[in-house]
Amino acid sequence: MASTKHIHFIGIGGIGMSALARFWHHEGAVVTGSDRERGLVTEGLEALGIVIDYEQKAKHLSKGSDPLLDLVVYTEAMSKDHPEMVAARELGVPMVNYFEALGQVANEYYLIAVAGSHGKTTTTAMITDILEEAGLDPTAIIGSLRSKTKSNFRAGKSKYAVVEACEYKRDYLHLQPDVLVITNLEWEHVDYYKDLADVQSAFRELALKVPEDGAIVTNVTDPNIAPVIAGLTTNIIDYRPLIDLTLKLRQPGMHTRMNAAAARGAAEFLGIETGKVNEALEWFAGTWRRFEYKGEVYPTLDQGRVNGVPVYDDYGHHPTELRATFAGVRELYPAHKLKVVFQSHTFTRTHELFADFVTVLATADEVSLLPIYAAREENKWGVSSEQLAAAIIAKGTPCTVYETIPACALAVKESLSYDKKEVVLVIGAGAVTEVATLLTE
Repeated sequence: MASTKHIHFIGIGGIGMSALARFWHHEGAVVTGSDRERGLVTEGLEALGIVIDYEQKAKHLSKGSDPLLDLVVYTEAMSKDHPEMVAARELGVPMVNYFEALGQVANEYYLIAVAGSHGKTTTTAMITDILEEAGLDPTAIIGSLRSKTKSNFRAGKSKYAVVEACEYKRDYLHLQPDVLVITNLEWEHVDYYKDLADVQSAFRELALKVPEDGAIVTNVTDPNIAPVIAGLTTNIIDYRPLIDLTLKLRQPGMHTRMNAAAARGAAEFLGIETGKVNEALEWFAGTWRRFEYKGEVYPTLDQGRVNGVPVYDDYGHHPTELRATFAGVRELYPAHKLKVVFQSHTFTRTHELFADFVTVLATADEVSLLPIYAAREENKWGVSSEQLAAAIIAKGTPCTVYETIPACALAVKESLSYDKKEVVLVIGAGAVTEVATLLTE
């Protein structure tokens, strides 16, 4: 990896891919990439001088590049017959997926890896802030943009690296963590894992990679985690006793305090002084699309002095994440009417967790749905947002399905009273985030 002079990323706009692109750019390599469309992440890369192709054609990979192309990194979502991947094979250029590349980079460091079904991004960013505050100068690759830096990468000069470790397809097994944080564990990525036991077996494999002088930070009282850590000889740190209800965190919710406790557990194992930890956590400003305050929405026409309605945007796409985020909203706005805009992510997840989605969405005061975000899937079950809406309505909660993002944003805007207490939460892993942008801009 150290000899790589020119590296090309297929799907460079992915949040992990873009962080690795930033890493190699910082290391002095020529970085190029391709993606289907321009967005916030790719615009940030282009601002660094990274050239990105939005056509994704084979002609952009050639033997005549200067310097010569040494490596191609691709996302898991990319088809093997993608024209750029075909061209790379014909040229004989080595190819690795994102997680293979991440492992080759991160394993050179003293590695703090953050895994778990929920809370990985926030906990990874918290640990990065703590190590910064303590002067440990970490390198970090985070699954979102830190609010204080607007970047998902931090270039450090010390031996420490902090990375987010995703369990999808057991990809995190490319990592060799010295400290492993497991925030929580349940059945997720249901298109890959057949049941909870399957997920646990993958986490067990990762836990076995932690050396005896390393540590695993987790909730040891969680029955889902018990088989993952049973019989291990490495240090096991229970983060539950480290939950501090007196900390003045900037984001609400018990899930945020649990993430902070997990970050504290890793920091204490590294010997970081408690005052530094507390200061970093209280100043922690969050990350992009993790209960992110987007601004306020106002009526289109001037109707005199009216209150703006606050709008929040969140990446949550599992019933547990929705439940935690709803609780956070209720904590901040206990007297407000909660209007939720949700887009379910993947047909498999919607089908397998249908009843859980209905139960949690029905706790909102009003729900707007977009069509299910297909991502990498075909709809083998015929599941739909219309089915979700019918089930939510049956529980007594108003729910409407909108076919397009502009139509949804306009309807939500027009439904608000502005003279009453209301709050809008836009939530989901797909393009639903654009609703929050339209409402506030």
